[in-house]
Amino acid sequence: MTLRAVVLSFALLLTVPLFAREKTDVIVMKNGDRWTCEIKELNAGVLSVGLDYVDGTVSVQWSKVARLESNQLFLVRTQNGLVYTGKLATAVNPSSQPVQINIAEAGQETMMIDRSQIVRMEQGSDRFWRRFDGDINFGIGYSKGNQTTQYNLGTVAEYPREHWAAQATFNSNLSSSSGTATSTRNQLELQSYHLLPDNYFYKGIGEFLQSSVQGIRLQTTLGGGIGHFIKYTNHMTMSVLGGVAWQNTDYKQSGAVPQGTENTAAALFGAELRVFRFKKTKLDVTAMLLPALSDPGHVVYDTNATYYLKLFSNLSWNASFYGNWNNRPPPTFAGSNYGTSSGLSWTFGNK
Repeated sequence: MTLRAVVLSFALLLTVPLFAREKTDVIVMKNGDRWTCEIKELNAGVLSVGLDYVDGTVSVQWSKVARLESNQLFLVRTQNGLVYTGKLATAVNPSSQPVQINIAEAGQETMMIDRSQIVRMEQGSDRFWRRFDGDINFGIGYSKGNQTTQYNLGTVAEYPREHWAAQATFNSNLSSSSGTATSTRNQLELQSYHLLPDNYFYKGIGEFLQSSVQGIRLQTTLGGGIGHFIKYTNHMTMSVLGGVAWQNTDYKQSGAVPQGTENTAAALFGAELRVFRFKKTKLDVTAMLLPALSDPGHVVYDTNATYYLKLFSNLSWNASFYGNWNNRPPPTFAGSNYGTSSGLSWTFGNK
């Protein structure tokens, strides 16, 4: 299962073609600099652009942009949760007035929005692969003293659309030392959400976990609920989720204890936090709490946190923390598994 997951993750990332369109967009900075380029996306307060004479992308601080124009269709999301589709231009305003962006779609009324209210932009495209964004993380460590080897692999692929988005996240950790059994943990999370008015959304989640430390051969969690973006700006996004879930846990045999299966109906409480700092750092934290409805007092909790420090271009250094806790594991089984890792990250897609 581990090998298949790793191979599939690499296959997904390596087959994502980074198609480029003609670089005919125009951006003008507040200091007067003018670039003819390809506007790729706006995310976390960073406008990513491509230039004919630059290898890779250039990161531009969104608040320093004075004017832009593009005949490419973009999906544009604002702080109040509204999403628009159209071509981009800058309204002509006195210099003392806030910069306003015109979003024009054929046959539709042109919308005029303050630049500070625009949180995210993605290129619209008929090509399926061009719509993906994400990153891949990898780290490895070795200690000669006790012959300890550790590795971690993580991938995130996101598919954003006008009113909905889908995301797949895979994390794999392995640790082996001389004289001890190798421990492995593999987690795959699939989720999709649909935007509602006033920054509300509904979301579906599927999570699959294998943990040798906890004796879990496969834990399947399926659930969904209603969520709300408490904060959605160019510097931070924070959301909460409430709903219901079903969890099936398949345990391996442990000594004289036979293999067993647990099925649980539970309430679902989730939270996500993302904090950005232009060209420097990013912090992603997710957490999910499952208090059982079919077995009152039984609680399962898991969390993942990753801190990114940008090195150059699309390359970053990252440090991660993962954890799973179960307050009522079967007899002789561990109730928790947690750890840290670090490595390098590479972003792909329109970034």
